[in-house]
Amino acid sequence: MVDVDVLPPDTRQTLEKLEKADIIVGIPSYNNSRTVAHVVRAVSAGLSKHFPDRRSVIVNSDGGSKDGTPQAVLQTQLETESLLLVRHPIHPIHRISTPYHGLPGKGSAFRTIFLVTRQLGAQACAVVDADLRSITPDWVDLLVRPVLEHNFDYVAPYYRRHKYDGTITNSMVYPLTRALYGTRVRQPIGGEFGLSAKMVERLLSKDVWETDVARYGVDIWMTTTALAERFRVCQVFLGAKIHDPKDPGADLTAMLVQVVGSLFGLMEEHEKVWKNIHGSVPAPLYGFPYTVGLEPVKVNPERIRSAFQHGVRDLASVYQSFLPPELAGELERLAGVPAEEFELRDEVWAALIYEFAAAFHHRKLDRTHLLQSLTPLYLGWVGSFVGRTAEASDDDAEQRIERLCLAYEQLKPRLIDRWEAK
Repeated sequence: MVDVDVLPPDTRQTLEKLEKADIIVGIPSYNNSRTVAHVVRAVSAGLSKHFPDRRSVIVNSDGGSKDGTPQAVLQTQLETESLLLVRHPIHPIHRISTPYHGLPGKGSAFRTIFLVTRQLGAQACAVVDADLRSITPDWVDLLVRPVLEHNFDYVAPYYRRHKYDGTITNSMVYPLTRALYGTRVRQPIGGEFGLSAKMVERLLSKDVWETDVARYGVDIWMTTTALAERFRVCQVFLGAKIHDPKDPGADLTAMLVQVVGSLFGLMEEHEKVWKNIHGSVPAPLYGFPYTVGLEPVKVNPERIRSAFQHGVRDLASVYQSFLPPELAGELERLAGVPAEEFELRDEVWAALIYEFAAAFHHRKLDRTHLLQSLTPLYLGWVGSFVGRTAEASDDDAEQRIERLCLAYEQLKPRLIDRWEAK
């Protein structure tokens, strides 16, 4: 069990004075002074508008910012007098900015927010990123109300995203999580979540806070825990998430290793659960889906294809050491075809991910090297997806992701066979 002493003494003193809260909204941050004020104003407005009779606290858990982020949190003018409120808050909205202790990373920031939630006996906790440009006051209502009024334990975000934004989620995280645990949570690593006190307590009870979960992988760890342990999970429509997306062809090896490594590691922890699940059902979706304008994500197809081709050729002996001959041969074939003929089929991609998961489980190679060798293949998937959806709308591209998910589900028996093979 994590001890409350992880909280700094001055933070503990502040909490003792507050005594009690109903809602905690946490904002993990690191050098976000440019955007955090907007996030604080939106959160404060949302709490004032939607929960005027609740005692609420905004908690900024900061990783040692050098640009004045904590000061920006505390000094932001809330301007609640400009809001058109049906009812005015009966309790002041308190703000706390506290450094987190432990390993540097988002997970350590979350732990501090969860400890504050426990200490104040709050019924609901929400977390939002500090660099959001698209957050509105209604996000607070959507993340918190399903917990307070509908008894959900875990609220995941559902965004409209450009077809080339979130390609690691689209190609691996969403399809694999869905196939493993049988619930369709479209953004398992979305960044914004709502949690019940029961869910917070369960997460705090786990002995992971001095591991890599504290550095990275906390989003997928929380989502997987909620799904695998059968907490009540829903999604809420938040519109567009506007942030600073990266070119999917850029160097994403570190992120891929972190996220996919967390996914594969969690498969070992929850093996008894996912082996007995077949197919999938949608998680309930709350909110009003509407069309939003999306910022385009620029892609460099030529660079992506080049990275795939060179990676397949340079790592041929690595792939041949654990991939079945037909998959290794298909990669070799794809590395030599002209751009107009390049297509990494859904069933081939799903089979590749399952082979990597099994190789990770059986330690066929050093795990970090194994995951790093997935990067050029991932770029191959991105290049193929871009080629097939260049003229497609975002909705049409989403249908292609749905077909990919079905391939993952249909090939799950292959995963189990490879996983259990000696």
